[in-house]
Amino acid sequence: MPANPTAAELLATVAASPEAVAAHDRAAWVGLFAEDGTVEDPVGSRPHRGRAAIERFYDTFIAPNGIVFDVANDVVSGMTVFRDLTIATTMSTGVTLHVPMHLRYDLAETGDALKIRALRAHWELPGMITQLLGSGVQGLLAGAKLGPQLLRNQGVGGAMGFLRGLRGVGAKGRHAAGGLLDALGRGDAAGARAVLVPVPRLEWVGDGAFSLEDFSTRVKGLRWSKPIAAGRTVTATVETRQGRGIAEVDFTERGHRIESVRIFVSPS
Repeated sequence: MPANPTAAELLATVAASPEAVAAHDRAAWVGLFAEDGTVEDPVGSRPHRGRAAIERFYDTFIAPNGIVFDVANDVVSGMTVFRDLTIATTMSTGVTLHVPMHLRYDLAETGDALKIRALRAHWELPGMITQLLGSGVQGLLAGAKLGPQLLRNQGVGGAMGFLRGLRGVGAKGRHAAGGLLDALGRGDAAGARAVLVPVPRLEWVGDGAFSLEDFSTRVKGLRWSKPIAAGRTVTATVETRQGRGIAEVDFTERGHRIESVRIFVSPS
């Protein structure tokens, strides 16, 4: 693999993930990750680090299910690919769940190959559980089977780590992030400042960090949709003057203020 891989090479590595999932090829899917790679799925849950942990993740959440990726857009920025998609998961009882998602893949060159260094899946666990329990008898049966699968493959600690994904900034975070993105879209630095920490990190990924005033100018005209609150982060699909992308909005540990905003848009 030459230095500075192309966008096409990065996308090919990422595209191999749903291909391996569709084929139920455990070795191929796990082999996409670096030796110390991590999977945080959903964001806010305890990450799975290293090959053995990622194998257990596969056995718990991928192997028993049929999973289809419906990708709306891919954003390539540096060594990151951010996918805007919906995943349809058909569980063993036949119930199918449709989960809106933003998937962030951070890639690294390892030897002569590209590997996934970190996979962070932004989706809302409370909403998925509500959808599952509202799916009738098949949904209830699927939920009853998931608990023992979690305990068998992950242990008590792993099951509790997964359930950490229930906590996060939730609806209040989505509202605050939406207000901030609206203010930035208007070029309203004063309005944006109201929900930010005193010294936020504001980044157009690939071009570095900006002051609030310069960032407001850079993103003026931004429009957003599809907000997803996972852990302390809200992601949103964005339309900018430079193209379509994804915003990643991080809150402080207590979730009262926004500490960073990153905009990912593929370079033109």
